[in-house]
Amino acid sequence: MPDASILHWTALTHSGSRKPRNDDSWLAFSSSPYGAQTLPETGCHSLEEHDLVFAVSDGMGGGNAGDLASSLLLQKMSEIIPETFKIAASGFHPDCLDHLADAVRSVHQHINEAACDQNHGMAATLALAWFTPENLYLANAGDSRIYISRNGELQQLTRDHTAAWGQWKRGEISEFQYRAHPRRSALYEVVGGCHPTIRPHYAAVPYQPGDRFLICSDGLIDGVWERHISNALADLPSPEDTAGTLMKRSLDNSGIDDTTLIVIHVAGVPDPSADQS
Repeated sequence: MPDASILHWTALTHSGSRKPRNDDSWLAFSSSPYGAQTLPETGCHSLEEHDLVFAVSDGMGGGNAGDLASSLLLQKMSEIIPETFKIAASGFHPDCLDHLADAVRSVHQHINEAACDQNHGMAATLALAWFTPENLYLANAGDSRIYISRNGELQQLTRDHTAAWGQWKRGEISEFQYRAHPRRSALYEVVGGCHPTIRPHYAAVPYQPGDRFLICSDGLIDGVWERHISNALADLPSPEDTAGTLMKRSLDNSGIDDTTLIVIHVAGVPDPSADQS
């Protein structure tokens, strides 16, 4: 296996100051022919025998609908993604992006059915990173994000499904204007929400040793700017340091919304100080 098959990660989540319940959810699991195995909040794992999947979801809706939607979404993804190994064992070669799209559509329908039965409008964002030995496959709906830092250069791999984000990325408004935009959080794509269809963003991204990734909910973005993310991913030595620094800065500057992040480092050799899972 190539050196790039060792991943180190740390996940953190914090409930916002306006309410005791955390509507964010995160999940890390290994995917193999034996199904999904949940991974701890900090760890190190090889891709030699397992795919690794990391995801963040921000739930929305009245009552307990938000945390239910986000946790349900990630639970269903952990059930569906390992099916690629069963398909391969049958002699077929599943396309990961097609399988990911089928999984999101299935979860979208499942949440809509639950919303109609219990909580109308129950919905969630999704930012999911599926690492295989060959590529990173990602899916996103809403404004939870995935970033990559390579050689000190930061790039957002996902798309915020808001008109304001599109204006910012087209250069029509500045980052400052985007952050103050009154409709910055007006999402036109979410998983569930009783929307009949969903059109998430999907991509296949090659990765290499030294790459660093951030998956986060919009609560983190409320308290940090792009330059803070860029500096932390590029300069800090470990996922634990990066996650802790970004979480503290975000909470110090905002902390109103639920805040969740996962930091992932792609390494050429295992880090002897990291826990083996």
